[in-house]
Amino acid sequence: MRDSTTSKEKILKKIRKALIHKSTQEIGDVDNESEIFTASEESLEMQFAQNFTALNGKFIFCENEAEFLENFDWIVKDNEWKHLFCLEPKIKDLLKKAKIKFSDKEEDFLATDIGITFCECLIARTGSVMITSKQASGRRLPVYANFHIVVAYTSQLVGNIKDGLKLIREKYSDKLPSMISTITGPSKTADIEKTLVQGAHGPKELFVFLIDDVHVE
Repeated sequence: MRDSTTSKEKILKKIRKALIHKSTQEIGDVDNESEIFTASEESLEMQFAQNFTALNGKFIFCENEAEFLENFDWIVKDNEWKHLFCLEPKIKDLLKKAKIKFSDKEEDFLATDIGITFCECLIARTGSVMITSKQASGRRLPVYANFHIVVAYTSQLVGNIKDGLKLIREKYSDKLPSMISTITGPSKTADIEKTLVQGAHGPKELFVFLIDDVHVE
């Protein structure tokens, strides 16, 4: 016991000595602006698609909104999806235009199997979807349904998470959302007996429909 105490006293003595005799070495300014990662030669669209699909996300590129509706309608029918739920006004208008049935009524929420939302931006480097509580979809829809459908535009692509946060600060100014989150692939866990389970605490499948609004002729 005495040996342990002596060792402890020696360590504390060294710490006290270090605090009294401070280093004269000057610490330079910290660079918070330079990029940490090497810039990729790939386009943001390609980076996001590669990183997102590597995380088991389902990626569909659409040249315009008409192609999005065509692709989405086909996937809905092919998977025999029922109980689509959407609160985003613009997406609701598009779905109505294509005569795709959905609900936006609170009483239908608990029966929701497919949730359709926008996002704040897409993070190319991590293949992540950034969402906030300020969106029409709110906090619940992105995590409740078994299938989460994200509709995004190429103008929403950013390189890194810090770029996404900068975009949100510029968009909302001093009224930042109470919740800012990133979704990186479908929900999964291996906590129970080391068995991988998808959809354990959120959607088991994540789709991103990326609509080109930058390279429009």
